[in-house]
Amino acid sequence: MREVLTNPVSGYYVHNDMLGAEGDFITSPEISQIFGELLGIWCVSEWMAAGKPKEFQLVEFGPGRGSLTSDVLRVLKQLKSVMGESAVSVHLVEVSPKLSEVQAQSLTGEDSQAADNENDPVYRRGTTNTGHPVYWYRGMEDVPRGFSIYLAHEFFDALPIHKFQKTDKGWREMLIDIDPQVANKLRFVLAPSATLASSTLLQADEEREHVEVCPEGGVLVQRLTNRISEDGGAALIADYGHAGDKTDTFRGFRGHKLHDVLVAPGTADLTADVDFRYLRRMTDERVLSFGPITQQQFLRNMGIDVRLQVLLRSCTDSSTRKQLVQGFDMMMNPEKMGERFKFFALVPHSRIAVQTRGKKAEQKGAAAPPVSGFSELGL
Repeated sequence: MREVLTNPVSGYYVHNDMLGAEGDFITSPEISQIFGELLGIWCVSEWMAAGKPKEFQLVEFGPGRGSLTSDVLRVLKQLKSVMGESAVSVHLVEVSPKLSEVQAQSLTGEDSQAADNENDPVYRRGTTNTGHPVYWYRGMEDVPRGFSIYLAHEFFDALPIHKFQKTDKGWREMLIDIDPQVANKLRFVLAPSATLASSTLLQADEEREHVEVCPEGGVLVQRLTNRISEDGGAALIADYGHAGDKTDTFRGFRGHKLHDVLVAPGTADLTADVDFRYLRRMTDERVLSFGPITQQQFLRNMGIDVRLQVLLRSCTDSSTRKQLVQGFDMMMNPEKMGERFKFFALVPHSRIAVQTRGKKAEQKGAAAPPVSGFSELGL
């Protein structure tokens, strides 16, 4: 899965612009500006709850075409009176050189430069259209320490997974092999005996017959946990996902349609639903975790209905009004994205009152409250 997506020679993410109507899939930030605006409000809310630190790092993992970051920065600019003199910087974690160029064009116009040394942890830098410094990295470990708000929208689902099947002889890892009967064809097989992964990644009390585990996702959450607990900040993860109850979710997408993951590797996106119960376990309760809740619930909590009405009242173009309504339906309709996507947040224990810690905080299943006076955005 890692090779198919990020191989430097033929990886899917390395050489393709896969987003949008002409690509293989489309994401909420490309569907409607409202999505990014509401996440921008969430970011400002967490910054305010932390006491308005003077340094504010906005970090996004896998920023696509830069649409989400662009919308968030527009909110920060609109709320300049709230942000005051806070020094905002943008830090993008992106493995695709192709997409980093698209992001740079969207966020900076012509005001970005690639690093002279390919070993430089900051491989591209520039200044956004809103006047903020922006930097590109290949991994989170290169992002500077400090108060940060982390956004990961449709990022964790692309991290490589291990698949396991329960058998009469115990757990066996599902591997990929060459089909001996058909030329140039791959097939799934079960390992004949226990592997290192099947011996270490599964929980003793696991009741499912088939399990997918994403250790890289677990490591990333551990790193986020360390940074949030030590430096402050918060993380918002939005993705296809479940609360530890789904089984076989590994699939491919090509041209907006399901695609066999074993056919023509490198030409289609590969994804697996995020196990949020596993991610919560990886925090070891060093931070508070909220959710997962549905996209519909999160956006409604953040005031999407009010925001849509504000935009419709200020819009006279019938085509634009239609696009706003259609985008709202795509994001909120339970049969479309409304319930398929989940939101999961990590915040420091200092974020909320003592009585909501631990299990009670998890059971609330709500994202942190939005900034008051949302209508003041006036976007």
